[in-house]
Amino acid sequence: MRMDRIAVVAPADRMRAVLVRLAGTGTVEFDDATPAPAPEAVLSVLPPPATGRPELLAGEAALRAHSRASTTRDGVSAIAGWAPADTVGRLSADLEAVDGAVVVLSRPRGVEIPSMLRPGGVRGSLGSLVETYGTVPYRDVDPTPVAVGAFLLMFGMMFGDVGHGALLLLIAAALAFWHRLARFRRAWPFAAGTGLAGIVFGALYGEFFGPTGVLPALWLRPLERPVALMAAAVFVGAALLAGALALGTVNRVREAGWRAALYASSGIAGVALFAGLAVVAAGWYASLVPLVVLGAVLASLGMVLIFVGFTGEGGVFEACVELFDTVLGLGSNVASFTRLAAFGLTHAALGSIVWAGTRALWPRGTAGAAGAVAVFVAGNLLAFALEGLVVAVQALRLEYYELFSRVFQAQGRPFRPWRLPVITEEVSPWPHGSPASR
Repeated sequence: MRMDRIAVVAPADRMRAVLVRLAGTGTVEFDDATPAPAPEAVLSVLPPPATGRPELLAGEAALRAHSRASTTRDGVSAIAGWAPADTVGRLSADLEAVDGAVVVLSRPRGVEIPSMLRPGGVRGSLGSLVETYGTVPYRDVDPTPVAVGAFLLMFGMMFGDVGHGALLLLIAAALAFWHRLARFRRAWPFAAGTGLAGIVFGALYGEFFGPTGVLPALWLRPLERPVALMAAAVFVGAALLAGALALGTVNRVREAGWRAALYASSGIAGVALFAGLAVVAAGWYASLVPLVVLGAVLASLGMVLIFVGFTGEGGVFEACVELFDTVLGLGSNVASFTRLAAFGLTHAALGSIVWAGTRALWPRGTAGAAGAVAVFVAGNLLAFALEGLVVAVQALRLEYYELFSRVFQAQGRPFRPWRLPVITEEVSPWPHGSPASR
């Protein structure tokens, strides 16, 4: 979200009321380095008595710390901070009721701007995929849509089964609508997305609770064409790495300009090296010598740019080591994506074993049929739970280590607004029923 540099201004005798109103809205982060309030701290609209109610006293202490950090001149106090740009108008109107005002300031140079991904809705829930890795620097592109798409693609490729995907959709519906699971409601978009991904790839693989023959394979059956699945995994990995490098290049330009992006291994130089190696591989596969030569030239240009960039940072020897690590890393990164095929094959193999056991027991009378049903249900539940967990971890691993490491070069600073619960009723020195009140 776009952040504005602001100053909150009010008559000195009204600054307390303004700070209380800001604590209730939770939309402004102040510049002062006051310590965080106690977890139980609460503010009241009216100043609390000097005795009792420790939670009110803790809130008042935090408020006074911010008040002392404000600048006062000629009876007017001001305190600077940051606020999301789309909240400034509403905040200004809200503070008018307590004689406060908001002034938008120019952004100072050399100051790190706090960053916050857009909250609320499905996008806000999915943003946890990025926030778990770290805080996106303010100048960087929000990668949430791309990151979620990549995660679902990888998850589906490793968890392709229409039946298992449908179970995930049922879990998503329970998370979204069952009140007993309200605390986990934010997770329903992930469950729904992974379920849809599993259904799509299950249809491509012809898997419905294993190779039951209910669905035809729209693309391939993993256990019948493992080499083709492996090749597809490498292609998907290369495409995702190319996308990460492209997004990383945009971020390097936004962070430090075109010159820095030109020599960065996660910028233009890295794109040239990766594209060159891809062209060499394509030319070798197609037996086209001119394509191999073109790719070699492009890759060489990328390596020269990376070498120059690292030389400026740490000398020739370090540049040689870093260049070797970069080239080797690209190859190992692409190879890491073969796990998309490996776990896809594992999932299909487990389903095949369960289905083979079910078919073997079914013709053996009533007891055999009952055993077949038990094997089918228990086996699919085990495969669903075990593979679902393992596949999710593997998709996260690929996302964080192979992709995000090229998208981000540093961590940002999270937006931490001044926020405390505010009570409006008149307060007594002690809670009702305490010894001091009797």
